[in-house]
Amino acid sequence: MSQNVLLASDSNELRGRIHDAAGGTSVAVSSHPLPVEPMQLLALTQHQTLPDVLVLDATSDAPSALGLAARFDRDFPGTGVLLIGDPVALSSAAMRAGVRGVVPEDAGQEQLRDVIAQIARAMQSRRLGIGAGAVGQPLDAPGRVLTVLSPKGGAGKTMLATNLAIGLAERAPGSVVLVDLDVQFGDVATALNLDPEYTLDDVVHGAALTDAIAMKTLLTLHESGLSVVCAPESPVAADGITAEQVNALLETLKTQFRYVVVDTAAGLEPRTLAALDHTTEPILVTTFDVAGARGLRKEIATLRELGMLTNARQTILNFADPKAGLSVSDIEATIRSGVDLTIPYSKAVTASLNTGIPLLQRAPRDPVVKQVRKLLGAFAPAAKPLQPFGKSES
Repeated sequence: MSQNVLLASDSNELRGRIHDAAGGTSVAVSSHPLPVEPMQLLALTQHQTLPDVLVLDATSDAPSALGLAARFDRDFPGTGVLLIGDPVALSSAAMRAGVRGVVPEDAGQEQLRDVIAQIARAMQSRRLGIGAGAVGQPLDAPGRVLTVLSPKGGAGKTMLATNLAIGLAERAPGSVVLVDLDVQFGDVATALNLDPEYTLDDVVHGAALTDAIAMKTLLTLHESGLSVVCAPESPVAADGITAEQVNALLETLKTQFRYVVVDTAAGLEPRTLAALDHTTEPILVTTFDVAGARGLRKEIATLRELGMLTNARQTILNFADPKAGLSVSDIEATIRSGVDLTIPYSKAVTASLNTGIPLLQRAPRDPVVKQVRKLLGAFAPAAKPLQPFGKSES
């Protein structure tokens, strides 16, 4: 029986023993420091599937290991946790945390192999036995759905959606998912430098639409801890994705994530309208030109007629340039609505999209980032800023 094992340990000796006990199928990541949230740990791996067995080295920091184990039991009941440590000292607390077993640091290879295989069998059986709609530990209330809209392409929706999602993931680790609903030409994966194993067309066909545990195994994990549903690689595959499937997808995601951020195609096609049925806060984006503003005015009027324009909406003016011959007041007069946020033009945005490093991480002092953080403040309380890639906290 194949088994997917993830080990969190800095011991090369233990890594080798677990790898052998797992039949050569284990993945190892560092355990110092041990992440607080499951999604933060999973983001350290290069795999987009959940492990059958998570092995945590609890020999040096048992409280952190027990805390992470309890969160895995809550959020991912299809993964069984095995602790490496003192069984006498840990067994009682481990049982309360939902841990499947505790083995001593000097456990023999046969014991490790048997325990891992036993837990893997139990978890795989548990996944098969979980019926549709079983979600482990759903949120007490549906999550907020933030949908980024624009009547035309090139308005900067993807830049806003990706940076908004990254910023929310910073403030609410493990609680944010980003969905690329530009099903034909979406480039969220490119903007985040992701190579997804599964994409939107995989997610909407099968049990994942109604089974949150199955759904989470198909999500792509970003290094920030953000979960992502990437657009299909082929525009042909996108033709089979219906508005009804989008409706079911968002219905499931908002039971599992505090924030669901949706990037959309230009205009108001059926899948976008399906997303708007779930949207708590629309984010309307226009460019700093007459054509863009007139397009947004029509979009606002259409949404108002459909009853989809909530009072919680945010209107964003992107690529603002004082030399363009227009003012913010001109744009507001054209769209017949106020502008909540003005984002300046910046060459750093293009560099960010080309490198796949979100602007919040690549250029945290850029003027665009300052405005994006203002937008974040409308949805989540402030937290310490992200460290730029390649740098670590001392």
